[in-house]
Amino acid sequence: MTYSSLSDLRPLRLDTVAAIGGVLLAAVLFPLRFLTSQIYLNTVPVILGTACTLYLLSLYQRDDSGAFPTLPSAVSMALPSVVLVGLTGLVLLTVVQGARTYRFFGLASVVGTLVIGQIVFVNDRDLHPGLLLLQIVCFAFVFRFTALYATPGYIGIDIWTHHEFIDAILADQSLGAISHDKHYGSPFYHLLVAASSLLYDVPIRAALYLSVGLVMPLSVLLVYATTNLLVSPRWAVLATALYAFASHVARWGMHLIPTSLGLVFFLAMVYALIRVMRIEYTIRDFSLLLLSSVAVILTHQVSTFIMLVLLLAAFLAQFVFVVGPLGLTRLDASVFRTKKPVNLVGLVVFNLGLTIFVWSLTPYRQDSFLATVLSYFTQTLEESAGFLNTAGDSSDGAEAGAEAAPTLIEQLVPYVDNLGFLLLLGATFVGCLYVVHRRRAEQSVFTLLLAAAFMLVFILGLPMFGIRSFIPTRWFAFLYAPMAVLGAIGVRTLRGNMTPALVAAVLLVVVLVYPGAMVLAAESNAENPVFLTQHERLAYDESELAAAESIGELTGSPQGEEIRPDQQLHTDHPYQTLFSRTGAYPSTTTATVPEDGVADHEYTVYRAAQSTEATYVTDGDGNTRIAQLSRGQLCRPNQATVYTNGDVTMCTPSPASN
Repeated sequence: MTYSSLSDLRPLRLDTVAAIGGVLLAAVLFPLRFLTSQIYLNTVPVILGTACTLYLLSLYQRDDSGAFPTLPSAVSMALPSVVLVGLTGLVLLTVVQGARTYRFFGLASVVGTLVIGQIVFVNDRDLHPGLLLLQIVCFAFVFRFTALYATPGYIGIDIWTHHEFIDAILADQSLGAISHDKHYGSPFYHLLVAASSLLYDVPIRAALYLSVGLVMPLSVLLVYATTNLLVSPRWAVLATALYAFASHVARWGMHLIPTSLGLVFFLAMVYALIRVMRIEYTIRDFSLLLLSSVAVILTHQVSTFIMLVLLLAAFLAQFVFVVGPLGLTRLDASVFRTKKPVNLVGLVVFNLGLTIFVWSLTPYRQDSFLATVLSYFTQTLEESAGFLNTAGDSSDGAEAGAEAAPTLIEQLVPYVDNLGFLLLLGATFVGCLYVVHRRRAEQSVFTLLLAAAFMLVFILGLPMFGIRSFIPTRWFAFLYAPMAVLGAIGVRTLRGNMTPALVAAVLLVVVLVYPGAMVLAAESNAENPVFLTQHERLAYDESELAAAESIGELTGSPQGEEIRPDQQLHTDHPYQTLFSRTGAYPSTTTATVPEDGVADHEYTVYRAAQSTEATYVTDGDGNTRIAQLSRGQLCRPNQATVYTNGDVTMCTPSPASN
């Protein structure tokens, strides 16, 4: 192995300068970990510095002494069958155990490792992209639908509201049934599920799974189609696997709400956008791009804003290549064929105008959606913005309920939840450095780079300043699309340029750790968390669902204005959302339970999960905390029990106390 001198390789070219700058930036950001415990401030500088260092090593290493290690042909031929057996085992485990348990997640991690291992380590002769894609899609279907099968109701919180909206549309046979809500301006999801219910003659839940539920696993193929426009099939398949296994992507395949369908149309738009930049496109290609963008606008507001960020990135990429700063117009035809930048001004103006028009007509909190969002954002800037104001950041969720001296598990859980994201982020940094090289830079890859950078600002940057108005947790699944493409390019760069021993070690970390990290992340197992005492369970069993329905029948499901303040129902979060969103008891909120104290509410609901799992209550100061409660802390001895089914109990003021 030899190293070339810096002068021989023109160290001041753009990718080299960016890599050196990344190392310096990581060093500058590193001390921030001593000012706050925010998970990303503790980890991103390390990831950035490591990625830039690996890229610099790949630039200056020269090793012709050995080939990259690959799997024997016999092993490569056997692994698809092993994966199929593993997927069958996942289905059988769920059926036998009635839930996705630790055994399920352990086996899923092994299967994911085998899939990515094939992509990275199989030699070119034994590589079959179609067979690998089949394994990825089957994994996506099994991983998501086993969760849906094992859950009696729905997974997630918002889905219960959307169920009520769809039910109202079917009952009234008109979209006017939701004219009071913001989804009236973006109704495609609700109309699709309602139409599926009528077409298949099935209940809403089954219609949802047969429409949006089926589309979500298949949508990962759009990532393959997009990446295959840029790199060879091996790396396009890798990008597909990185995306399909991602925790937040799995989340929206199980919590099936408008965000899910918005994500599908967003992926279609990314594909259409990269396609028109990479080929001599026709009117059909541009029509697909236009229709995909309109579909996003008519499906979901947050997805629409993210789409506008992508279009802004594409427009800036066009500007960069038209103006030509840093010599980026001097493409080397031996790397990428030269092609004039696509003019996207009309598309950007059209989508921005249509978005403003739709949002200005969409009702939201006694005003239009556009006016309300602008007002809320202005209020956030005035009241909450401030450097390192990370209070309420979801990434610190496990620490929010911890006491001054957190346990080891409480310290480790946030890192486990974010490990998969951080690995993909490191690969993305390497991919970004590769594409900013003057000979490799073009509009399509620069669009992905800028889109990923802008999204990271909204997800990681603005929350550091107390600005969380853009709901950053909803952005991750969208961010994973450009990250998966750039991450696959980054892995390809390391595999092709570094010494075999070093790159094999790096890739083994990705192969062995990434699938398991994504499987264990909270978003992938919301219906039955791996860390049950650190993450709330966002699904309910039969007794909890029956209790909510029975309490609604017992109380007559009174309207909110019919309930006095002292009659407000109190229970844990997220269980309280089930009562309010299904209409069983609209005036329901999170109970206030002081530490080592009892609740001082007249109407309360206790469930057995409050004593064994992570549930949220508020303390005396109004701060939300994770608590495990005894029955007596919510249902006091001086209260009367008006309903119980063994697992759930409703308590009200005792007649004897009057």
